[in-house]
Amino acid sequence: MYDILIKNGHVIDGMNNPWTKLDVAIKDGKIAKMERNMQAEAKKVIDATGRVVTPGFIDPHVHSDLLCMKSEVHQIKLKQGVTTELLGQDGISVAPVSDETKPLWQSQLKGLNGDIGDWNWSSIEEYLQVLRKANLLGNVTYMVPHGNVRTLVMGWEKREATAEEIAKMCELVEIGMEQGAIGFSSGLVYPPNLFSATEELTEMCKVVAKYDGCFVVHMRNESFSILEAIDEMLHVARESGVRLHISHFKVMGVRNREYYPEALKKMEDARAEGIEVTFDQYPYTAGSTVLAAMLPPWMHEGGTVQMLERLKDPVSRQKAKQDIAESTEYENFVYNSGWDNVIVASVGSEKNKQIEGKSVAEIASLRGVDPADAGFDILIEEEGNVTMVAHWGNEEDMILAMKSPYFTVGSDSVFGGKPHPRLSGTQPRVLGRYVREQKVLRLEEAVHSMSGAVAQMMRLEKRGVLQPDYWADIVIFDPAAVADTATYEEPLNEPEGIDYVIVNGKICVASGECDLDGNGQVIVR
Repeated sequence: MYDILIKNGHVIDGMNNPWTKLDVAIKDGKIAKMERNMQAEAKKVIDATGRVVTPGFIDPHVHSDLLCMKSEVHQIKLKQGVTTELLGQDGISVAPVSDETKPLWQSQLKGLNGDIGDWNWSSIEEYLQVLRKANLLGNVTYMVPHGNVRTLVMGWEKREATAEEIAKMCELVEIGMEQGAIGFSSGLVYPPNLFSATEELTEMCKVVAKYDGCFVVHMRNESFSILEAIDEMLHVARESGVRLHISHFKVMGVRNREYYPEALKKMEDARAEGIEVTFDQYPYTAGSTVLAAMLPPWMHEGGTVQMLERLKDPVSRQKAKQDIAESTEYENFVYNSGWDNVIVASVGSEKNKQIEGKSVAEIASLRGVDPADAGFDILIEEEGNVTMVAHWGNEEDMILAMKSPYFTVGSDSVFGGKPHPRLSGTQPRVLGRYVREQKVLRLEEAVHSMSGAVAQMMRLEKRGVLQPDYWADIVIFDPAAVADTATYEEPLNEPEGIDYVIVNGKICVASGECDLDGNGQVIVR
């Protein structure tokens, strides 16, 4: 007897093949059999008439590193059909740490990854062990974060690493890969990663390439210098042999739209050269990150505490204002988008909850101050624990990237306050708006970009595809009804049209209701 038998559905296998009529039998967490008109007994029979049956969606860019352990918070991911997430993004995450660096990272990441109290781990191995004991709703896997490794070797110093320091960092990357990480990440707009030179990245990626790991990167620039930023990452991949995956690919700012086709062509040319490059993108023309990312790089030296001291210093404050208004030497969110388009998404304190959802320009008007001063003051009041949504782009350009064969769907989801709607709506939005309504993608292409293609990039074994002996991570949804309902005004609205989500052979979502007794696993290299 099978545990679950899914009958009469249109099966989309995750490999970009056309749908086919098959029944799917599940036993002991895995797909046991797939064939037409199965006559077999099962503890649970699901009639999927009029529905599609697909692999569980794999999200290659999330910030669930801590809150995946809080099922009541994390359930929104599962309700979208996301059954596996890749943690350790942007080179800034929760392990490895030391007694000295842990408090700095806890302060730095509170706005991005949430707060669960003290961390009772130091190494990646210890962190993964904590996750194994947690009540995970979905599967998770992890990357070695560049910034964590860098701070263990050289703290938050604003300088390039020496050859000796690079060698020590490479040793730590190797330890992380040996402990189960599937790759290496960096975010070259975030401290301390932004202080690194190309050589530093190349040497660490040589270690990652030995393990066939992936290098997942938030590039040094996504606006006026994006072509140079892509060239830098392709150089790292070329010299190290690592597989390159570019996070949340976009070109920020209407004034920079001309670079979109050129950026895509660079990736196409790299493929022709033999460099394995892919990218993810979320289906929105606004991004989200910590508000402190608007500051020029020199403000971040020494970490959050020193950044806040500089914001209180009149001379440093004035210099930061000038850089934000004029500089194209760093990823300048305000220069590209304007204060009207920088929205405070979440704050840590109750006293400022009323500003969540308002632009910095609005807040400045309410306070009777300059927008830069308003932004700086909010960071000081919240001790840096602020996230933002920044409206940056044009849907036409986003669609152009969506049609690339190297495109995958990644949410870059951040919890808390009034978050970006991508937290609640990413995968259903692709299926509803860009498959059914606009016909940008075939349904099979969209599913592939959320399952099989991501599993290949992450080198996941027996995940991301529907076939016998693969783990039974499965989504069943109505292609005529699936949709996101989250908006910038109401970002926590849940998606529609997803009937079932199955994780490792257990029904975890049925008719929009999530079983908070999780069945997720920790996946290691």
